[in-house]
Parts: sequence; structure tokens; C-alpha cells
Amino acid sequence: MVNEQTCLDIKSRLDNGEPLSIIDVREPEELAIAKLDVATHIPLGELPDKLDTLEKGKAYAILCRSGVRSARATLFMTEQGFTDVVNIEGGIMQWAQDVDTSLRPE
Repeated sequence: MVNEQTCLDIKSRLDNGEPLSIIDVREPEELAIAKLDVATHIPLGELPDKLDTLEKGKAYAILCRSGVRSARATLFMTEQGFTDVVNIEGGIMQWAQDVDTSLRPE
């Protein structure tokens, strides 16, 4: 089972100054359409090779287009020993509806 949080929950955590890193696992061409400036970009296919650049004790929220790839990434990271990692429900599509309506991720 994958831990998930809503976009509004993630936004609240960021607004409250919680030490939370967002990782966007979408492909580069998707970022050209819409992206979160606060997110670090690591495409899903590159995540296994980039794990050693991440700290297992830090808090991470994983983002993709709709929440499917990010759920896979969240599960993978959890299986690799990351203890504080959540999937952002609905991905950037939901973020554009609930948090930043100026985004046009389609």
C-alpha cells in the first residue's frame, strides 16, 4: 500500500515550512507543458540510478501527471528503505485544479 496525500495537504505542508522535497517523475517533455518550480525532476526511469543522491531520512512527496507513475515511484522508494515518502494524489492534474489554477497540464 502506498502512502498518499492530497495536493492541498502537500501545499499546506510547504506553506507551514515543513522540510518536504517534491520529486517530479514525469518526462522532460511533460515539464515543458507544466511544472512546479519547487520540484526536483527525476524521470521515473532514472530514479533507480539517482537514489544514491537522495537522503533516506528526508521527507519526499512524489508527483507525476495523474498519480500512477508517482505511486510506483513511492512504492519503489519505500521498498528501498525510504521512510517518509508519499504519493501526491491526482498528480499535477489535480494540483492544477486545487492549488494553482494557472497551470495548464494538458
